[in-house]
Amino acid sequence: MRALHDQPSVLIVDDDEEIRDLLARYLAGENFRVHLARDRKGLFWTLDMKKPDLIVLDVMLPDGSGLDICGELRMSGSQIPVILLTALKEDVDRIIGLEMGADDYMAKPFNPRELVARIRSLFRRRFQPAADLTKPVAAYRFMGLTLEPTLRRVTKRDGGELDLTRAEFNLLHALLVYSGRVLNRDLLIELTQDGESVPFGRSIDVLISRLRQKLSTEAGAELIKTIRTRGYFFAASVEIVESLA
Repeated sequence: MRALHDQPSVLIVDDDEEIRDLLARYLAGENFRVHLARDRKGLFWTLDMKKPDLIVLDVMLPDGSGLDICGELRMSGSQIPVILLTALKEDVDRIIGLEMGADDYMAKPFNPRELVARIRSLFRRRFQPAADLTKPVAAYRFMGLTLEPTLRRVTKRDGGELDLTRAEFNLLHALLVYSGRVLNRDLLIELTQDGESVPFGRSIDVLISRLRQKLSTEAGAELIKTIRTRGYFFAASVEIVESLA
């Protein structure tokens, strides 16, 4: 299992240099480490040397078929997630790819944003975080504020409620669950999305900024700290309340 602060890595395997470069720039901007290969030989070298977390694999390579390579990986016992890319759109090819052990399948041309959404979905399924946001906890108390997960509210010292958007509440909840630990941007995106939308780009930074301002106004201190190149962590002491009865 990856450490919470690790930046997930993606290996892009495509013989089209333009596609490789485009995806490399886009994924790097979405906080992924990126490795590149143009053929089967490069793929297996990178697997041995770099240990990527996920492969984006073109079906047609100059020295082999992506379908066969996917089959090789599964036969060898590798469970690394694979997303196949192809210029073909026939359902039979997609089904064959999935039968060979691919986890997902995208037809060219595609929107890089959709690819990022699918990559994140696979990471969410394969690398579940150690803590559980659904674990029964009545409340989290910190700096005179109380967050109640079930009621989805944050109560202030004077008994009033702190006005938070749905996304801000989800973010604060995640930070409290992992209080004192550094969470990278990608993991925070996964922890705060609720199925209604797929966050992208640096939207999490904007969300952090808004939540930080609201909390600082109430607590009189900056509670969310930035660790350069690594992510964010919640700096205040947090009391976990199992029952309010």
